[in-house]
Formats: sequence, C-alpha cells, structure tokens
Amino acid sequence: MSITEIESYRLSRRGFLNAAALGAASIAVSACATTGPGPVEPPPPPTYVEPPLADYASMYAAVNDGGFDLPAIPVDRIDPQFLRQIVPDPTGQKPGTIVVDTTGHFLYLVRPGGQAIRYGVGLGRAGFEWSGDAVVQWKQKWPKWTPPDEMIARQPELKQYSADNGGMPGGLKNPLGARALYLFQGNVDTLYRLHGSPEWRSIGKSVSSGCVRLMNQDIIDLYDRVPSKTPVIVTSDARQPMVATANHKAIPIDAGVPDGSVLLGPVKAVTNAIF
Repeated sequence: MSITEIESYRLSRRGFLNAAALGAASIAVSACATTGPGPVEPPPPPTYVEPPLADYASMYAAVNDGGFDLPAIPVDRIDPQFLRQIVPDPTGQKPGTIVVDTTGHFLYLVRPGGQAIRYGVGLGRAGFEWSGDAVVQWKQKWPKWTPPDEMIARQPELKQYSADNGGMPGGLKNPLGARALYLFQGNVDTLYRLHGSPEWRSIGKSVSSGCVRLMNQDIIDLYDRVPSKTPVIVTSDARQPMVATANHKAIPIDAGVPDGSVLLGPVKAVTNAIF
C-alpha cells in the first residue's frame, strides 16, 4: 500500500468516526427533547347570539289567542324603530332585566352577549309620573279591568265595569289588551303596568292615559319570555338607569286594576283629554 493510499484511508476513517460521534450526540439531545404537541389552550367560551326574530309580517300577523282573534298590525304604517328587533344592549343591566326608556319610548329586555330585544311602547300620563325599580309580581292573560271610581265619575258609562259589577272581562276592547304585567316594590303595588293595547297608533307616542302599552303581539311575546319576579327599571335614559323610589299608596292588587287607580283607561285618540 502506498503512502498516498494510507493517508486517504486514515482521512476516510476519521470522517466516519466524526460523523458517528455527531449522530450519537444528536440522538442524545433529541432524547431529552419533548416530541409531543405543546400545551393546548382551552377554547374561549362561545359568544351567545340571540336567535333571530321572525320577519315582521309573521310577528305581527293575525293570530287567535285564548279564543280571541287579534287582527294583523299594519307594520308598514308604523315607524320601523318601534317594531320588535334585536339591538345592542344600551342599558348595561343583567340579562333578564326589563328597562323602560320613557324618553325614547322603548322597552328593552336584556339578553346575554350584550344584546337586548327592543319593543316600541306608548306612554300615558303614568309613564312620566313613575320611575324606579320594581319586579313583575303578577302576570295575567286577557286580564280583567276594573275602572276606578274617579274614572267612572268622568265617564258614567263605565259604571257597568265597576268593582261592584265585576269589572270588564278580558277581550279585544279591554284597555289592558292581551296581557298585563303588574309591577310591585316588595309587597306594595306600584300601580304601574306593562300591558297590551289594540291602539297600535299610540306606539311611540305619549297619550292621555295608561301606563306602558305595547302592541298586543308584542306584549304576548314579552309575556312568554319573562317569568314572575323579573326585575324592571323605569327610567328617562336607558343608558343611565336611575333607581328611584316612587311614592304610591299601597293598594293590594285584585283580579283587575286596584281600587283607586287612575292610571289605566281606554285610548280613543292621541289627544290631551282624559278619557
């Protein structure tokens, strides 16, 4: 074997040994490394999205409810802002709370995920005389209405519906409409009502009498969404609900409007008269 061949052999053997050493070191290092996937972050909680409402023609269509045929509401004759819709919640209240904005003529039912279902309302004189917090203490379908003595004195024809005569049965002409939600503070009746009305023209307006009125199809929808003891805030600004205590005589509720109430009455037209 020549000297050149010997040197070439030595270089080849040295390269082989060096490569083997590097391979062993690589295996040793990889044995200490984590070969599995990294830590898995838990997925973020799903954002609640309110199920979409039906189209307006369906929501305000004619419907038979409790044996009464409610006529369809001509939605094309109502300002669209007062039709039922899902909006970003402006109130900051807990889900499940009702907020009545007496300035905007809106009622908000706060939902999860920063949303609210908004209904247009009509406000009577009582809508501006009472503000504060309350709870839905009583709910009635097609409630009976008992006009107070003061109202009967102004409208003697209402005497047939006095407390002594059993009140006005529920029906299409009843001023409380298809549903009524009765608001209390503790065990004291506030005399404040969220109720239905056949007078869809009064929605979004301030009228002569009544509390907070919704279109009958809307009060039915609201009634079905809220349980008893639902908190209610009535305020002039939904963005800054002010909780105030109203001074009202404590009158126990009965099957209709409590005796002495002057807050409810039929609306025949949008005027300043007291019916």
